[in-house]
Amino acid sequence: MMIKWQTPVSEGKSSVPLHEGDDIMVLGSCFADEIGRRLSECGMDVCVNPFGTLYNPVSVCNSISRLQCGVPFTREDCVGMGAGAGLVCSFSHHTSFARPTPEAFLEHANAALETASARWKASNRVLITLGTAWVYRHKESGEVVANCLKRPAGEFSRERLTVPQTAALLKSLVQRYPDKFFVFTVSPIRHLSDGAHGNQVSKSILLLALEEVCAAFPDRTVYFPAYEILLDELRDYRFYAEDMVHPSLQAAEYVFGKFLSFAFPDEERSRLEERRKAFKASQHRPMH
Repeated sequence: MMIKWQTPVSEGKSSVPLHEGDDIMVLGSCFADEIGRRLSECGMDVCVNPFGTLYNPVSVCNSISRLQCGVPFTREDCVGMGAGAGLVCSFSHHTSFARPTPEAFLEHANAALETASARWKASNRVLITLGTAWVYRHKESGEVVANCLKRPAGEFSRERLTVPQTAALLKSLVQRYPDKFFVFTVSPIRHLSDGAHGNQVSKSILLLALEEVCAAFPDRTVYFPAYEILLDELRDYRFYAEDMVHPSLQAAEYVFGKFLSFAFPDEERSRLEERRKAFKASQHRPMH
């Protein structure tokens, strides 16, 4: 009898399929960045994290509200980064958006918002990857921030969302946009700053909440088991980067292959894979 060296995770076939002609919005953790970039390499029309990487459900939902209304950012949104960075950003953005002056930040942030707002309204498929149930609330404004911008910890309170809070938030999101189909995942990247147990509790809140959301909207929502694939099927540390937390390039490619199989009809998947091969070949530059 052949020995099994893995615990296979069946991803099944999505009840909310993606198609080559879809307009796709991808939001969430750095795992969303990985999936979005690869979909773009396959020739898909994808808008990925127009506010930068987002980790918690509140920030993801806030970003979608901003995309829907399209209201530009102003000087009141500008926040000086801490730790002597000498840069300006906002509590709605990842630090990758930071710029040396408020004018430069607003020009960059609002240009991205204008483009992404139009892309959001045209999108028919939304991929959301949630990273953590922990949120940081700015004490002075009461706002849940997307990023603390390296400012002093005393400016924030740290809260963990409950399953009912998270489920209600995401159900409201899906309900508000009946023209869109949602694919949810939970990031397999562990947040070990919370401790191993704390990370598992946080991820379990997200998983239980998404179970409720998908049960409430079975025709427009689906869950892809990225978290389970990496932690069970690829549990060996050779599938992790040097920090032993993020997936290695090989693991990310494996999970993306499973996602293509899950999300797309078989005949379309083959064409997408061929397009990605052609894209990679086009990026190759000879040494001489």
